[in-house]
Amino acid sequence: MNNHPFHLVDNSPWPITGSIGVMTLTSGMVMWFHKLNMNLFILGLIIILLTMIQWWRDVTRESTFQGLHTKKVILSMKMGMILFILSEILFFSSFFWAFFHSSLSPTMEIGLKWPPSGIKTFDPMNIPLLNTMILLSSGISLTWAHNAMVNKNFNQIKQSMILTIILGLYFSLLQLYEYMESPFCISDSIYGSTFFMSTGFHGIHVIIGTIFIFVSFIRMLNLHFSSNHHVGFEASAWYWHFVDVVWLFLYISVYWWGK
Repeated sequence: MNNHPFHLVDNSPWPITGSIGVMTLTSGMVMWFHKLNMNLFILGLIIILLTMIQWWRDVTRESTFQGLHTKKVILSMKMGMILFILSEILFFSSFFWAFFHSSLSPTMEIGLKWPPSGIKTFDPMNIPLLNTMILLSSGISLTWAHNAMVNKNFNQIKQSMILTIILGLYFSLLQLYEYMESPFCISDSIYGSTFFMSTGFHGIHVIIGTIFIFVSFIRMLNLHFSSNHHVGFEASAWYWHFVDVVWLFLYISVYWWGK
């Protein structure tokens, strides 16, 4: 027995396999963009997916079946999630900085105006507004799920989490459609670069958040959570609300104000 409340994790291969997967994925993206060859990209994706499945399996085993997540460990995990979200805020701040730097003082190279000459922007009252409503609704349904979990209402947890996952997928599909119909691309001036980098990375975060909530949903079906011990679910909810807030800033600044 340990004489301390902390969890000293066993040696794990997953950090190094995850790093290899990310390196392979990014190298594969370069190959895809420049050589139109997706083989390395798909290999990187497979490595990352296998790492995710096995790493999450190990964490689930440690927390649910081995009981290693004490109150001290839970507090550490919550602080880690908060610091991770803070780092994500700074990550997105760089994109907003680039956008406002160029839009508030347009240079001669882009025609001394914003949007730059030749750029036809999206109508903020069309798909972007619908996506805003979808994400806000998904935030409400996830809060409903959390409240149902605290009150031990299993049926409501199921209904609200399924609704949240569907709304997340719907958002991603609409954004894919918007990208396919876009009258400009990432290489069209600073507008195209800032638009696709900011909304694209947000879209990736929505996909990650949807997977996060789906994994929590599967764990919930397997009775891994209780009314007072559901850190994994809480982390997914915090992440999703962060994604919601970033989208509100994107919608107001990039779609509506920057039109």
